[in-house]
Amino acid sequence: MLIDLNCDMGESYGAWQMGSDELMLEIVTSANIACGFHAGDPDVMAITLDNASQKRVGIGAHPGFFDLPGFGRRRIIGDSPLQIQRQVIYQIGALKALAESQGMRLQHVKTHGALGNMAAEDDDLAMAVAKAIYLVDKDLIMVVMPGMRTETAALKVGLPVIREIYVDRAYAENGNLLSRKLPGAVLHDPVMASERILRMMEQNAIVTANGTLIPVPIDSLCVHGDTPGAVEMARSVRRLLETQGIAFATMDKVLAAKA
Repeated sequence: MLIDLNCDMGESYGAWQMGSDELMLEIVTSANIACGFHAGDPDVMAITLDNASQKRVGIGAHPGFFDLPGFGRRRIIGDSPLQIQRQVIYQIGALKALAESQGMRLQHVKTHGALGNMAAEDDDLAMAVAKAIYLVDKDLIMVVMPGMRTETAALKVGLPVIREIYVDRAYAENGNLLSRKLPGAVLHDPVMASERILRMMEQNAIVTANGTLIPVPIDSLCVHGDTPGAVEMARSVRRLLETQGIAFATMDKVLAAKA
């Protein structure tokens, strides 16, 4: 069995440092790189791309709301789906240009923070994101939470899809992530989180905070790069799954193996 392990990174900005990207790139197989709206800047983006390429890690755009002060985790209300579509195109385009200037090609797109959570439950936002990706490059993989609106939109427009679950986050009963405002939403114990992921993979299901099983296909695992202890979290889950005979590969290779 092949699975991808992805991480949100490139989220430093100017003198503000976030995450341990170089260490994480030793562990993960795909990198979701911030595009300047919620975090990141041209220097950080270019350096992260170069480091990922050297480690043979798949690279993808990580667009979010235009919200540097809130790190893209505040719900922005009022922008139309067309405005969101243009914002996502803008962000993908920025990273795509930097990647191509360095001889690289984007593999995927994954929404960040509040934009991702809102699009997962809103048909219009989900379609705005899917259309944005398709208009930039119809071969880009759209990373989605399985069973949510974003998965439906991606399949409707004809994008290749990777379905991911989160190592370090708890789930609500509708299959979306539990709000960070609620206790237990962010997981910090790497051993417990890794064992939980193994159970999910064995059962082919998400386990919600209340213990409900939601059957889903699983192609990728995500660790948030800004979570304290993120490197050990990623290392722990990879180590445990490899002992169970599960191999790790970039998203494109995971999809190719399923074809």
